[in-house]
Amino acid sequence: MKDIKKMIFLITFTVFGSVLLLHQPVNAHCQIPCGIYDDHARVQSMLEDTATVEKSVKLIAELAGESDAQSQNQLVRWVMNKEKHAQQIISTISDYFLTQRVKPNQKDYTERLIRHHAIIIAAMKVKQNADMKNAKNLKESIEALLSYYPGHKQ
Repeated sequence: MKDIKKMIFLITFTVFGSVLLLHQPVNAHCQIPCGIYDDHARVQSMLEDTATVEKSVKLIAELAGESDAQSQNQLVRWVMNKEKHAQQIISTISDYFLTQRVKPNQKDYTERLIRHHAIIIAAMKVKQNADMKNAKNLKESIEALLSYYPGHKQ
């Protein structure tokens, strides 16, 4: 009887744990060697996230002196938006570029690591502050990757 209870517990735990794992959102490109990459599109997506960050910072500054409920509500929403897009950039660098596209056998490996890491640091500073200079620095850091990931020639 004790073994049956133990087995039921293990099965329940396994099924419940699997459901929890399957429910987690997956934001990154697959981490298997599928061979489907569009690096330039990912850089462009990060630049789009940066444009959203810049707009968020601008509107946060405009709403900062307001005390009415609607302005405070919008202020919170813009802060959350800034955080979300900065985190998306961090995730793209970490989960896509650093795990799949920056390789130790590349002749400029160290330089690539430094440039990709600079984006993570810049995005972190954007999350910590509401200063446009941090948003501009983030954009410049991402633009520094364009030479590594040029667009497709038609």
